[in-house]
Amino acid sequence: MSSASNPSTDLYLAPGRCVDSDHPAVQVFAREHASSSMPAREIAVRLYYAVRDGFRYDPYFFDMSEQGLKASHVIANGRGFCVPKAALLAASARAMGVPARLGFADVRNHLTSPRLLEMMKTDVFAFHGFAELLIDGQWVKATPAFNVALCEKAGVKPLEFDGTADSIFHEFDTQGRRHMEYIRERGSFADIPRREMLAVFAQTYPAFESWMSNAGGGDFEQEVSPGAAN
Repeated sequence: MSSASNPSTDLYLAPGRCVDSDHPAVQVFAREHASSSMPAREIAVRLYYAVRDGFRYDPYFFDMSEQGLKASHVIANGRGFCVPKAALLAASARAMGVPARLGFADVRNHLTSPRLLEMMKTDVFAFHGFAELLIDGQWVKATPAFNVALCEKAGVKPLEFDGTADSIFHEFDTQGRRHMEYIRERGSFADIPRREMLAVFAQTYPAFESWMSNAGGGDFEQEVSPGAAN
């Protein structure tokens, strides 16, 4: 469903550095799962599930270079952490003519593993990323980070998305215990605010440089166990 040109939404339809909606792989992915002739809500829902479950959530695959944050990088590698996966949802939505941007917040009780907590030295995840899609005149939030297989392993309810209500809270696990808590909004952006993120990470995580250098190994999904929300 292509949107008519509008100065207020053009920024959220244009290709970005990381939200690279003009990349051939992103274009092919979007067309495989949706059609521009569909209503915006249907496009958004189809792409949400394609991104959520088609690519593994992997915080050990943590590449903060511009290339590593690109939506197309997720497609090339079959995995990514929350920020590039959100970029992929936004990019594929733009490729289908649905305005999309990125939202960020600091969260506590995030899905994690003992190794990741040891690397981070805190239970606060700064700049947790999600996508925001313009559907029927309203910005709707969608978090495609945690694939269903990972959620089942961790005992966490997977986030569903119907295109009408925000989908950002893993508020409770499957046992009804409190899970993710949003503690600080970081705002909405047309593209990934990489420099701002790096500055906040350096402040928030004393061992950030070591974390970056050791983030490539391990299998997050194998390390996660029921009750893995910190």
